[in-house]
Amino acid sequence: MVTQNIFLGPKELKLILTLESEGKKAFMFSYAKEILRTSNTSVRNVIYRLKKKNRITEIEKGRYVLSPARSGLEGLWVEHPFLIVPGLIDEYYIGFWSAMNYWGMTEQIPRTVFVATTRRKRNIEYGNQEFRFIILSRKKFFGSVQEKIEDFEFNISSREKTIVDGLMHPEYCGGISEVAKAIRNAGDELNWSKLLRIVSRVSISAVDRRLGYLLDVMEIRKDIAQKLSKKGFVGFRWLDPSGEKKILRYSKRWGLMVNVEEKDLTG
Repeated sequence: MVTQNIFLGPKELKLILTLESEGKKAFMFSYAKEILRTSNTSVRNVIYRLKKKNRITEIEKGRYVLSPARSGLEGLWVEHPFLIVPGLIDEYYIGFWSAMNYWGMTEQIPRTVFVATTRRKRNIEYGNQEFRFIILSRKKFFGSVQEKIEDFEFNISSREKTIVDGLMHPEYCGGISEVAKAIRNAGDELNWSKLLRIVSRVSISAVDRRLGYLLDVMEIRKDIAQKLSKKGFVGFRWLDPSGEKKILRYSKRWGLMVNVEEKDLTG
């Protein structure tokens, strides 16, 4: 019984070995057909048998993740989520809370993998995690770097872009308090000149305000806070748009409606 489950037929073996030799963690039905050079029905049968043997998992219609032989008959193996994203979408980078965790800016391990992209894509589930695709405009879609896990490359926002993205969208980072924590934990690893260039490039008033306010509250980089405060602000924005809409006070200097306690920002 065990031998029957482990055995791979010629077409199954060809598909598995080709994907492994090319370093593919995720693939589409069309790519499997390109490898096997056979009919749709034959490819479906190969994929069906490999699914039964726990060598591949279907994560959305027509898209699959390859499981290594060490996954065993129980099918308990779940690939590192960052490594399958390149097979799910072409233009992307891992960002927001997921990037904060990767760079050691937060001890929180989000169940959701946040992926920045420029086009709409349905969120999917894989293993016990959700992949959430966040659409950014072309103007804001930049600042990623390539990293490796097990010699497999993936795109992820740089430390500096991760902070700026968090200031743009605290709702995808666990709130503004997590962004403040990320700034504190990043410490000397943050390149502040680079971060300010990114802030200038995204050109969002709320980002300037939130960054300046956090630096003031945490009493760090007063030179940068002073530079930001000279811009002047019209009207008021929420400090944390993802938080409770309860105004604790107004910050006239930063043009913010403060809805987070200072103690939650300073750790």
